[in-house]
Amino acid sequence: MTDPSSVLESIKSWVGRGWLSPLDRAFVLFLLDQNSTASELVLWAGALVSHQLSSGEVYLDLEKLCKQPKLSLVIASDDELQSEADDCLCFFKSYNLEQWQIALGESLLVGSGNGSTPLVLNGNRLYLRRFWQYQQTLNVAIQERLLPVRDALPATLQQQLQSLFPDSVENPDWQKIACVLALRARFAIITGGPGTGKTTTLTKLLALLIQLAKIESNNTRKPTILLAAPTGKAAARVSESIGKALGKLDIADEIKQHIPKKANTLHRLLGSRHDSRSYIHQRNNPLVADIVIVDEASMIDLEMMSALLDALSESAQLILLGDKDQLASVEAGSVMGDLCHGAENAAYDELTRDWLKQFAGAILGNPATVGTALNQQTIMLRYSHRFDEHSGIGQLARAVNNGDAKRALAILKDTVKYKDLSHFVLSHPADEVLKRLVTANTGVSDDGKPAQHQGYGYYRAVINKERPSDQNDCPQWAKQVLEAFDAFQVLCAVRQGPWGVAGLNQRIEQWLFSNQKPALWYEGRPVMITRNDYNLGLMNGDIGITLKDSNNKLRVAFPDDEFGMRWISPLRLPDVETAFAMTVHKSQGSEFNHVVMVLPETRSLVLTRELVYTGITRAKGNFTLLESAANIFNQAVLATCQ
Repeated sequence: MTDPSSVLESIKSWVGRGWLSPLDRAFVLFLLDQNSTASELVLWAGALVSHQLSSGEVYLDLEKLCKQPKLSLVIASDDELQSEADDCLCFFKSYNLEQWQIALGESLLVGSGNGSTPLVLNGNRLYLRRFWQYQQTLNVAIQERLLPVRDALPATLQQQLQSLFPDSVENPDWQKIACVLALRARFAIITGGPGTGKTTTLTKLLALLIQLAKIESNNTRKPTILLAAPTGKAAARVSESIGKALGKLDIADEIKQHIPKKANTLHRLLGSRHDSRSYIHQRNNPLVADIVIVDEASMIDLEMMSALLDALSESAQLILLGDKDQLASVEAGSVMGDLCHGAENAAYDELTRDWLKQFAGAILGNPATVGTALNQQTIMLRYSHRFDEHSGIGQLARAVNNGDAKRALAILKDTVKYKDLSHFVLSHPADEVLKRLVTANTGVSDDGKPAQHQGYGYYRAVINKERPSDQNDCPQWAKQVLEAFDAFQVLCAVRQGPWGVAGLNQRIEQWLFSNQKPALWYEGRPVMITRNDYNLGLMNGDIGITLKDSNNKLRVAFPDDEFGMRWISPLRLPDVETAFAMTVHKSQGSEFNHVVMVLPETRSLVLTRELVYTGITRAKGNFTLLESAANIFNQAVLATCQ
């Protein structure tokens, strides 16, 4: 019989070393409260499956635990307590997979499906029941939508399709393929790297869907379309991108007018309830929508994706867009990456290839292996319209994504060929290179575009130079300031330490506003909302700039689609942080003309290939890498969180 006190003492020791959290220990206490005779293996499994959530995983892989316990437990290889870690890991190495499965299978705390047990064992995967239920909701809802709802496209729609895709530099035309596949069923995923035309493809697809609904209903109805993104920043960006794409499309005005121009956050779309995990819209009160589109889907965690699918009516179509290679959500569950598994192989079966040949004019070869039903409705865009062979950002992103550290470093060093890149190894936190980059005030070039290596000095200059004499011009001035600030961004891998968000924000603030009297609020302070505030209509990740309004009072100016600009008293914003530097995670859904990414001096578990790739692809014009120690970039490119 297991001695609970012995297990709890060991877990307490692990908590002290930072290998487990107090929450993990609390869950073990809960399990003991449910079953005081629970075995040692079951209690440890409970602690570890709870621990996996903090690592972004929604289950404990028992097979991986047996073969590579260090990776399963996320114990850093450079941990100072490595010898103690090795001793602790011996316990897990002494049991094989079958022993784990038998112990868990015999426990009253573990079920295999429906029921009320706190843990669920599914093959080699151990789940917390809540996350197992999320996974079931996702699996069932998507499978139901994968079945084709039509076996042909109307001839008149094919004419519209041809007019939207008359010629293409791509062969095959993956944007056209994406539209044709999305027209076949009630679910589709469109994935692709930066500049591959996801938003352009979406806009054309929406025009086709509206036209198709008119044809199939004999001009009696148009579809109800909802557009969303995980964050306020991402929602604003997709709204702006669709507006630009619509201006270039040659389609009827009545169709243009029906295409949604404004995206909501997923929280707003579903109707968040204060201090609750539930939403207004769910299975018994579904969204009123024929089509729901979600951009930046890589940022969606399992819980949110489950809530979204639960809120859809059976007839609703769901289209997800995003870059499968970006960082997964901060919360547990890399949904987009999992759903897009094998997308690069275009592993379409014969029926799918025939559909594409008939309606997209695409002749695709037989795949080495035919993919899953999900693969049939997944399209990967491959041609970058933003980055060509002369673009260092595009070449660097590709090398990093492929895990080719040698090639990536060579590209970084070739600043003669790739003028949009720069790379420095800093000697200390106050290095002049960083200060020079941050304080640069180069404004705009002759063609009106942001100049190369623009820094925060530019937005600071705009505050004073463009300050209006007429108070009615304050909103336009605030918009100019925000746009100037948005052109440059410092990104970090970690939050703490001299090379993390906290340390960099403090130094940048001193460099830019050295004459400012010590105070929390001052004109020019950029702030990021860190918690959704539904009363103010501000979401986690929204950024505003502190400015003096028409009454010479400090207010934080936030962009607003309806009113142009919102001025909010700093006293009403308790959950904010200074935003000169932000984590790469927080930057998802955003783009900046010049990105400076700072890597920490020591190897970190969060410093992975996906993080570096995501940071690079936030840059539109220029990218600067700052290493606080040599070889950190190389290590990061070789590390993956998948």
